[in-house]
Amino acid sequence: MSFLKTVVTARAVVFAFAAMGILWGSFAAVMPDLKAQLGVDEARLGGLLLFTPLAAVTAMLLAPLIGHRLGKVALPLSAGAMALAFTLPGTVVVPWMFPLAMMVCGFGTGLTDVLMNARTAELETTRKVHLMNLAHAAYSFGYGGGAICTGQLRGLGWTPDLVLGTMALLALVFALLTFERDGAIHGLKRPEAGGPGLGLVPLIGGGMVLIAFLTENAAEGWSALHIEKTLGGSPEEGALGPAVLALTMGVARLMGQGLVARLDPFRLLMGGALIAACGALIASQAGTPNAAYAGFIILGVGSSVIAPTAFSLVGRHSAEGTRARAVARATLYGYFGYFVGPPALGIIAGTFSLRAAFIFAAVMLMFILVLAPLMRRAARS
Repeated sequence: MSFLKTVVTARAVVFAFAAMGILWGSFAAVMPDLKAQLGVDEARLGGLLLFTPLAAVTAMLLAPLIGHRLGKVALPLSAGAMALAFTLPGTVVVPWMFPLAMMVCGFGTGLTDVLMNARTAELETTRKVHLMNLAHAAYSFGYGGGAICTGQLRGLGWTPDLVLGTMALLALVFALLTFERDGAIHGLKRPEAGGPGLGLVPLIGGGMVLIAFLTENAAEGWSALHIEKTLGGSPEEGALGPAVLALTMGVARLMGQGLVARLDPFRLLMGGALIAACGALIASQAGTPNAAYAGFIILGVGSSVIAPTAFSLVGRHSAEGTRARAVARATLYGYFGYFVGPPALGIIAGTFSLRAAFIFAAVMLMFILVLAPLMRRAARS
């Protein structure tokens, strides 16, 4: 299938992934203004954000039921709700209300994440085409684009409510474009008692997604501080850290879209982990910002293929009636890495150093070398 036909096939999920990337990229870039608007320090702001993953996990547990009930409009409605949710944080000026706004954002994100990954897995299986790398590339580009646009709007003096409201409107347009006439996600309904279980495939695949999300999200969150604090870089140089990582992952995922059809996916997982670990180690030992950028580029190239390939394998090696629930379960496990990664590396950085935090990320990636062969065996059984 040509790349153009692949994009057309993946149109709905590409817009869903891009919408989520735009929203979270914008949120990350406007964080300094939100902090000032709330009048809190970094520690208290971190505490205010703690309830976000709880809402996301709750949504993920409910996603199969909600997706089954809503049918073909499940993805457009969840993506639209997610977009509208992100209008709330910019309007809050009282600290105690901020967690409530972020819980709404977390719920919308968790629900959309499960449904768009499950829909992608279903399209891959029914259309016999690889789509996960393309879909996740859309998130990376959306994240980078949302952050860059937000930076420009902040430079013009826009307040957080206007910035997030504008980016939410763009994401809402993308959400409307996720509608498909045959967009129902099959296999979300829990089977009757005695039905087939999910087996080990989503557990092992989710473990690999957890590691991928932990390392890439933690690197995005701490790369700027590493460049500025450890290496003495300027704020402008520090800002390039997460931007370089996100854009590298977007490009690498587009390239991985072609590789997955030619390479053994389990070897691709292990190769990606080794490359990403090398990048993390280079970043940890960097003496200049440019050396750190090189490490982040290598980290992005290697890490970019892990989560999409793991999701794809979970969908491919799960029974037809359990595929959507299996992907939902793997997404749930992966989200723990997405939210636990930044604070985990923060604790290590505070206890030891930022260099030690990136070494820890490299060590975590080595577990992929154990999990990939385990998943191969589980898929054959």
